[in-house]
Amino acid sequence: MADLPWLTILGLGEDGPDGLPPASLRALHEAEIVMGPPRHLSLLPDLDASRVEWPVPFADGLKILREYRGRRVVALVSGDPFWFGAGSVIVRAFERTEWQALPAPSTFSHAASRLGWPLESTLCLGLHAAPLARLRPHLAPGERIIVLLRDGAAVTDLAAYLSDQGFGDSPLTVLEALGGPRERITDARADALPDTAFVRPVAVAIEVAGSGPALPRASGLLDDFFASDGQITKRPVRALALSALAPRPGEVLWDIGGGSGSISVEWCLSHPRCRATSIETRSDRAARIRENAETFGLDHRMRVVEGTAPEALSGLPAPDAVFIGGGLSEALLLDLYARLAAGTRLVAHAVTLGSESVLTDWSGRLGGDLMRIELADAAPLGRMRGWTPARPVVQWRVVL
Repeated sequence: MADLPWLTILGLGEDGPDGLPPASLRALHEAEIVMGPPRHLSLLPDLDASRVEWPVPFADGLKILREYRGRRVVALVSGDPFWFGAGSVIVRAFERTEWQALPAPSTFSHAASRLGWPLESTLCLGLHAAPLARLRPHLAPGERIIVLLRDGAAVTDLAAYLSDQGFGDSPLTVLEALGGPRERITDARADALPDTAFVRPVAVAIEVAGSGPALPRASGLLDDFFASDGQITKRPVRALALSALAPRPGEVLWDIGGGSGSISVEWCLSHPRCRATSIETRSDRAARIRENAETFGLDHRMRVVEGTAPEALSGLPAPDAVFIGGGLSEALLLDLYARLAAGTRLVAHAVTLGSESVLTDWSGRLGGDLMRIELADAAPLGRMRGWTPARPVVQWRVVL
């Protein structure tokens, strides 16, 4: 190992070193220090290396690992270090030349081999340290999902969550300690989970079924999906706003005048790397935006800032797009024009004559697209039905 990096991130399965390739076995036997969680350390045979338990919280282990720099160290992780594993966290603390990774089959690979599911068409999620609501955007009949869970109790929580969302008919396969002598596989329905004490490490395979509402992939979710006090960009107008904002993978949105946060939610739903910051002056509405972010499993990608723009914009990561749904003013546009980088997409909505005048003036100066949106809904009119018009909305879209 003289010419190899000092740190080896080694994937270990429930059968311990049995079946590991020669390179992984050699790394173990030539190590001075083997560091890992107690469960992994207990699977190892007698070695000359010192054994060090990885502490909790996980970040404390990185500090210890740095102190061993230059010695032969093996860090044990589960299965494939970079498939919902700890490898990506570890390598951020070190230079690329300092480490090598030797993977083992992941829990997802073991699960797929038991179920006969093709991984390329199966959604794989790590929910051992994330809320179950992360599932919400993916719940649709026919979807196949494998999730990693923190412990056996989380299996019961998962089944209850699926039932609460209207997907209690979903067949579940609970997969415990795959690949080891404690392996156990249990089939059940989400709404009829047996009274069994499941143990970690545990994964659950879900074949989504039931009458719960699936989230459409097109922009313009039904308003009923959102918690709101009525201050919400309505579905047809929201669809037009998202079309104008044109989210792309990994982009950041500033949603000024968040209301219910519906624009931010749909922006983040458009791609798993999109992020949004919603700026809202009222604390009750800010709380409602957070509630919606949690409901859709987006709390890790949606930030809420309480305050008034432009003062509340200081220190925020630069956006790729900005939506002004409330608080439009000459002062705000002047600040944004000075603050935002060239190429930033700006979309603003106006519903009053004053704000419409501001947009008309700015579109004359900077160009862009100015559109008047007039919608009407059919509603009872005596014994007949007639059209009830909504207030017109003026939309301005421009690339700065």
